[in-house]
Amino acid sequence: MTAGHQGLEPGRALSLFLCGDVMTGRGIDQVLPHPAPPAIHESYLRDARAYVALAEERNGPIRKPVGFGEIWGEALALLEHAAPDVRLINLETSITTSERWWPDKGIHYRMHPENAECLTAARIGCCTLANNHVLDWGYPGLTETLAALRRLGIATAGLGEDLEEAQRPAILEVGAGRRAVVFSCGDVSSGIPPSWAAGRGRPGVDLLPDLSPATARHMGSRVASVRREGDVVIASIHWGGNWGYAVPRAQRDFAHALIDEAGVDVVHGHSSHHSRGIEVHHGRLILHGCGDFLNDYEGITGHEDFRPDLALMYLGAVDAASGRLASLRMIPMQLRQLRPHRASRRDAEWLCGVLDREGRRLEPRTRVELGGDGALVLQWA
Repeated sequence: MTAGHQGLEPGRALSLFLCGDVMTGRGIDQVLPHPAPPAIHESYLRDARAYVALAEERNGPIRKPVGFGEIWGEALALLEHAAPDVRLINLETSITTSERWWPDKGIHYRMHPENAECLTAARIGCCTLANNHVLDWGYPGLTETLAALRRLGIATAGLGEDLEEAQRPAILEVGAGRRAVVFSCGDVSSGIPPSWAAGRGRPGVDLLPDLSPATARHMGSRVASVRREGDVVIASIHWGGNWGYAVPRAQRDFAHALIDEAGVDVVHGHSSHHSRGIEVHHGRLILHGCGDFLNDYEGITGHEDFRPDLALMYLGAVDAASGRLASLRMIPMQLRQLRPHRASRRDAEWLCGVLDREGRRLEPRTRVELGGDGALVLQWA
């Protein structure tokens, strides 16, 4: 098994921060300095502030407003210490004051545009947007989301006013001629309504037609049209259900095809509310499900066996010359009072055991060990 940097020359490693879904709408939006109107259209609750109350019942009062940097909790200092070249999140909320909530959905996330500064507080460089909440507040919300992120200088992928824009990758210049090229797409298995698919002259998300080899080859042509020597190509995919560790064969095959046939170096999978197993396929990283990183689920009961309160900061290094994974460290966090804190040693051990168990079920197998600093370290053949 292998772990750690593998003799890379200085400047060849591209460092990444990846995480799962960042859901800064609804309850989190309500504790930030500029909350949107709290009315929501759910069968469960009708006021977004009720999610704040549930969190306070679980872990005590939350001083409000929570600052833009504070919402990242202890992750902010850890990010600054790691100083990754690329900070990439799946932003699973609309940034809007639109009142045109999507009528056929049971849950609607939105964050007030003035609260989007929480993203710049963490110096997020790119938001992937092909997910099942970005259009919760209709097409006006789509337009306002893109405008808000553009105004903040944050790159986007996976959402557009038409198919061409939705399929356009984010290209992140990281110095010394190096780039990260980020594609964002979604699959209906994550709950994205088929009607949200972008088309010619129709706004929406980059929704995959299926997970077939033909779709992977089509992605390959898109990669080839923009790739330069030394680029690290990331495919960020919103797919699969919220719960359970099993990775469907179709998803594994598609991830492998993206690497083998499309020239993708990192598959960044998300949608699951907890972390799933990790693969290294032909030297390339596949995160099948990263779990949530920020959400307002703190006071909601059910699925406790999956420990959805635990989250991971994925800190990877990729050889920019070959696209091969050089190292992956994961910092365990726990969500309390609507923000992440360093997880206890006991919780870190639990997460380590789960990821090690799930990695052994994949082929080729991966292993996860707990380091002395409390971080999880991936090992692979």
